[in-house]
Amino acid sequence: MARSSSENTAPSRSWRRWVAGGVFLVFFGVVMWTVINPYRGQRFEKIPHGDHVHYVPKDRNPDVPVSRFPTQKPGKNERIMPDGEVVPRRNSGASP
Repeated sequence: MARSSSENTAPSRSWRRWVAGGVFLVFFGVVMWTVINPYRGQRFEKIPHGDHVHYVPKDRNPDVPVSRFPTQKPGKNERIMPDGEVVPRRNSGASP
């Protein structure tokens, strides 16, 4: 008995579905990671405050009001302290 063409393609279609499903899951995982963690790799995060934005460090002191933090993005050689003060970065090589 000869096999029909639909029986011959069934295994390859199954394999393609698994690969497509795997690619979709990886893509979905990358998108979700980006949505959940939008400030990865940055030393600070943007917090909207009225009609402007404040740049707040990740190690922020929660007792300090948001209005004490700068409204301009710090330079590459500057660091925002937990109390809102902008200071030059140390050249020790260790990134705070």
